[in-house]
Amino acid sequence: MVVRLFFGFILFIAGLLKLACMWNLVQMDWLWNQPWTEYILPIALLYIGGGLMMGGVTHDREQWLQRPVPSPEEGKRINCVVRYGGDEYVYRGETFHGASLDAMCGGIRLDLREASITEDEEIDIRTCCGGVELFVPPTVNVIVQSRSFIGGVGNQTARVVGQNVPTLHVVASNFIGGVDIKN
Repeated sequence: MVVRLFFGFILFIAGLLKLACMWNLVQMDWLWNQPWTEYILPIALLYIGGGLMMGGVTHDREQWLQRPVPSPEEGKRINCVVRYGGDEYVYRGETFHGASLDAMCGGIRLDLREASITEDEEIDIRTCCGGVELFVPPTVNVIVQSRSFIGGVGNQTARVVGQNVPTLHVVASNFIGGVDIKN
């Protein structure tokens, strides 16, 4: 992770430097006087640098702090707040009564695949420069309501047909962030 982050940071800074030269904020024409570096290079540097940095952070399994499931009062929803980091909550047979998830410049991974969900519940999600990864059991339906600015919600769950199927209502507010819902 450290190597990817380092090289990603270097490439990202190089891309920003090229843009600063193009906008006459700094003068480094001796470095950027090649015709192919005019537009292709800064875009490539920003894309590769940002990809390396984000890939190094999001794909490193050890960066997620595995926390115990918060134990609320019986029948109450849980509150999970993350600032500048990543937390993972895994339900292993506990009853789920809804959640409020706040991720600012960080991420939350909530695994409900083994949770006991017997009635309709609501998950309220707020992200700002962060994201939430939500894993739900294949025996529940998911309904999403989203208000997003430069972000969004990806719902990749299968619809369950039948009577008395519990439904998770996901209400997401994203500002430069997103939510990914999977089975």
